[in-house]
Amino acid sequence: MRRREFIKAVGGAVVWPLGARAQQPEMPVIGYLHHGSPGRTLAFRQGLADAGYVPGQNVAIEFRWSDYRPSLLPRLAADLVEHKAAVIVTTGSPNAALAAKAATTTIPIVFALADDPMRYGLVTSFSRPGGNITGLTLLTSELAGKQLEFLLELVPQARTIAYLSGPSDAPIFEDRKSDILAAGRALGREILLLEVRDLDFVAAFKTLVEKRADALIVGSFRSFLSPGNRNEILRLATRHKVTTMYPNRLFTDRGGLMSYDADSEAAARLMGSQYVGRILKGAKPADLPVMAPTKFKLVINLKTVKALGLVVPPTLFAATNEVIE
Repeated sequence: MRRREFIKAVGGAVVWPLGARAQQPEMPVIGYLHHGSPGRTLAFRQGLADAGYVPGQNVAIEFRWSDYRPSLLPRLAADLVEHKAAVIVTTGSPNAALAAKAATTTIPIVFALADDPMRYGLVTSFSRPGGNITGLTLLTSELAGKQLEFLLELVPQARTIAYLSGPSDAPIFEDRKSDILAAGRALGREILLLEVRDLDFVAAFKTLVEKRADALIVGSFRSFLSPGNRNEILRLATRHKVTTMYPNRLFTDRGGLMSYDADSEAAARLMGSQYVGRILKGAKPADLPVMAPTKFKLVINLKTVKALGLVVPPTLFAATNEVIE
C-alpha cells in the first residue's frame, strides 16, 4: 500500500506542473539553422535582449546544425517548420537560407551570409527584399583591399602575394577574383591566384613555394571553413612559414597570423535586435532592407608573429581590434 501511495503521490507531482505549464501562453519559437557545427550564439542572444526577448522567459530557440553537410539542410529546415517557428534564422551558408526558403513561403526568414543574396535569388533587391526573407550580407568589395593593405603593413617588402581561392565553379569565384586582382593593381603588387581543386591544399601550397610568393591571403570560401580544411590550411601555412592573412578569426584563434573581416558578433547582435526582434513584434521581412556590414575587426596573433620573426609596426597595432597573446 505504501508503494502504491508513493507512486500516486509522485505521479500527481509530475502531472501538476505539466498541466500548469499547458495553461501558460506559448512562447514564440525562433528556429536557428546553421550550416556548420555548434558555436557561439551569445551576440545573437544579446541582440534579442536588446529587443526585449530573453530565451527561456518570453521566447524559445530551436537550434539545428548541419555540421557542414549541405544535404541535411532541407530536412532540418522542414523540421523547424513543423515546430511552428515564428521566425527562422539561417547562418553559415546561402544553402541554409535556400533550404529555409524552399521549406516555407509564410514563416519569416532572416539570413546572415558572406555572399550576395541577390545572386542566389533570395531577395529581389537590398532595399526591397520582397517575400518572406531578408537579412544581412557580410560581403563587401572593399574587404580584399583592406586585407592586402594590412598584410603589406606587416611585410612591406612583399611583391608577390598568393591568393588561396576556391574552385572556379564556386558561385562567388569571379567576384572574389576580381576584388583581389583590383586590390593588387591598386597597391602595385602581383597576385598569384591559387585555385584549390578537389580540396587539394597541398598542391596549392606547392605552387606557392615554387612561384616564391612572399605572402598569402586565404579567400573567404565556405569550403575552407570546416574544421578539417581549416586545420589543413593552418598546418601548411605553419610548415612553409608563410606570412598569411586569413578570412576570419576562426583561424587566428587557432594559431593563424592575422585576420580581417566583418565583425560577425556585431552582425549577430544586429540580426537579433533589428531583424528577429522587430519581426516578433509584427514587422514584415519585405519591409526590412538587407544591410551590409559597417564594423570590421582586425585580429593579430602575437605568438605567431614572434614565431615568424616579424615585428608589428605601431600603425598596424593602432588599427588592431584584438590581440591574441
